[in-house]
Amino acid sequence: MRKESDLLLAKIQLNNMEATIISLQTTHVGNDNQHMTSLEIAEVTGKQHKHVMEAIRKMEPAWVQVAGSNFRLGSYKDLNGQLRPCYILTKTECLYIATKFNDEARAKLVLRWEELETEEVRRKRSEVRCLPEQQEILRLADEIIGAGLRMQNEDAEDTLTATQVAKTFNMTVCDFNAVLCDMGIQYRSHGRWNIADELANRDLVRLRTHVSYSLKGQKKVRTYMTWTMNGLRFLNAKLGYPNF
Repeated sequence: MRKESDLLLAKIQLNNMEATIISLQTTHVGNDNQHMTSLEIAEVTGKQHKHVMEAIRKMEPAWVQVAGSNFRLGSYKDLNGQLRPCYILTKTECLYIATKFNDEARAKLVLRWEELETEEVRRKRSEVRCLPEQQEILRLADEIIGAGLRMQNEDAEDTLTATQVAKTFNMTVCDFNAVLCDMGIQYRSHGRWNIADELANRDLVRLRTHVSYSLKGQKKVRTYMTWTMNGLRFLNAKLGYPNF
């Protein structure tokens, strides 16, 4: 993937008579689009660069006929300082070329694009600052979902979280959960703690739901176990610490 640049350094091992690339000279590439060079396609798919170039040249006329534009050309210098051509393709162009590859090569290329796009999303998220107006959006979202959550969590309204219960035993929540797990009272599954099956019908715990939204509107739902007063009495008897 290549952004706008005058000189992009790369070290790509090519097969047979092609040398290791020490520099890559590209034409102008817009900041809004992500690109991959034919050199990178060859590296990802394990093909020789000359074969990738040949495939691109053969498929370019059909692309021009449909899309109305040629593939972008660039150049690179080999170890001997000689300029050699390469292509600079968008994701759409790249995946179009990949239709001529075998299943394994196509899969590698698709996974590489997914990896690069994930890295780009993470980078952009790290640059985002929570502005006052964004904080207000989050506050309003909390208000909107608040009423529905209160109804959904009505049965767990008077229950205690694991953190609250742990404090009554002068324990950290991590130690508390570990002790109960060792005693067979609870177990971890699907990212949360669950009461042991043989204790499920004794009204020791209830489920509480928490919903939040990201700045992009992505809904996040988290369900976790809380302890009733019956559960607290049960734990008090099991752990042997009078906390009433």
